[in-house]
Amino acid sequence: MTIAGWIAGAIGLGAAAALWIQNRRLSAKIKQSDLLFELSSQIYSAKRKEELLLAGEEGIKRLVDSEEAAIVLADQNGGLTGQEQVSVPLEARGRRLGMLQASGKAGGQRLTAAERDLLAKLSGPLALALDNAMLHEVTEESVNELQEATALKERLESELQIAGSIQLSFLPTTMPSANEPFDVCALLKSAKEVGGDFYNFFKIDEDHLFFTLGDVSDKGIPAALFMAMTLSLLKGKMNPDLSPGELLKKVNDELCLDNAQLFATIVCGVLKISTGEAVLSDGGHCTPYMVKANGEVLPIKLAKGIPLGSFPEFIYKNVSLQLERGDKLIIYTDGITEAENALQEQYSAGRLQRFLAQTKEYSSAEIIDALLMDVFMFADGAPQSDDIAVLCLTRR
Repeated sequence: MTIAGWIAGAIGLGAAAALWIQNRRLSAKIKQSDLLFELSSQIYSAKRKEELLLAGEEGIKRLVDSEEAAIVLADQNGGLTGQEQVSVPLEARGRRLGMLQASGKAGGQRLTAAERDLLAKLSGPLALALDNAMLHEVTEESVNELQEATALKERLESELQIAGSIQLSFLPTTMPSANEPFDVCALLKSAKEVGGDFYNFFKIDEDHLFFTLGDVSDKGIPAALFMAMTLSLLKGKMNPDLSPGELLKKVNDELCLDNAQLFATIVCGVLKISTGEAVLSDGGHCTPYMVKANGEVLPIKLAKGIPLGSFPEFIYKNVSLQLERGDKLIIYTDGITEAENALQEQYSAGRLQRFLAQTKEYSSAEIIDALLMDVFMFADGAPQSDDIAVLCLTRR
């Protein structure tokens, strides 16, 4: 072989060796790219944070053949220790989530600069997947909390509906016969599912009609329970030999024993059906009105007493008045006079008197229906802020 031939052969071998080395490097890069793609796919398939962290640590080990790997979140302490570990930040959407760490290889070999670059390339999809998993976790917690809150709300609404039904069961469900020489009607409209306003009427005997209307100081379930207890005591203790004032004293003393921290304003009375004489007693309630048969409206000045449940041993006084045929007695709660419109103007006692002056031809039920309509028209869509109760007694 000539020297020239030998040189040409050597050059050819060198070129082949260089090509082989280049192909090997290219093949290694392709394998790395394939592995990065595989690891990224595995990472994105993990939906939960714990699953993602495990997949990420195993991916780090496979990618750079490290002995140990760790993903340390920003709110955690710890991680790998020692001089041979490499840390790469995990950042997504402009936020620092933590870092990924890898230790050296078996035999004490350090990670190369190329392997550090691989870790940096893995950190991008890993950080994004981790951020998505954390957002999913927060969303899932919010959904669970919303579901629990919704279930609790539905249960409370159901319980309130039951409580409202129980409350209504304490009230009279039938009005007196048209053959009776009196006409009495009452209505309760709570601002919530249950409230503290109440009323009752019933015949004590053939010649005496008991009637009452009141307002508990609170609202909701506590007020409804206090209202139920008050009505039970009123009905249980009333008898033909007891005046309204004596009844209120007995009920007040009983309520004060329970120390319920609530009180109830009240007006109660007894009508002698045959004569039209009515005896009334007040417990800090709104002023009742009488609408005479000729349309004249008169405020009934009662001796003011304290609300039931305030303090014991109070003496309630009685006031007598005469209901002539065609006269009407109207008792109400402050949900009527203090009803507000959008301008926060109140319906007021003056407006109530002007309304009542137009009702001399109305029945008890017609007065109540028209009064509620007048109040709601005045409010003009403003929400009802307080319970409303009205009782109307007419002597036929």
